[in-house]
Amino acid sequence: MKYYERIRELREDNYLKQQNIADLLNVVQKTYSDYEKGKIRLPIDSLLILAKFYNVSVDYISGASNEKNPYPKK
Repeated sequence: MKYYERIRELREDNYLKQQNIADLLNVVQKTYSDYEKGKIRLPIDSLLILAKFYNVSVDYISGASNEKNPYPKK
């Protein structure tokens, strides 16, 4: 699964709207929509914010793993 499919799946599984996640990432809804469509790449800092927010590993969001491991704790 590609990362943009995964971020959409995570958002929908948590019953959130694109605007909710756009606010979290401090971007406009259109920009977040473009992330989910794969039109523009998700910046690494946003990837980290989403991994922490959803409590999943960066590997899971990026599609490198299909295991939903929790976000690492410090």
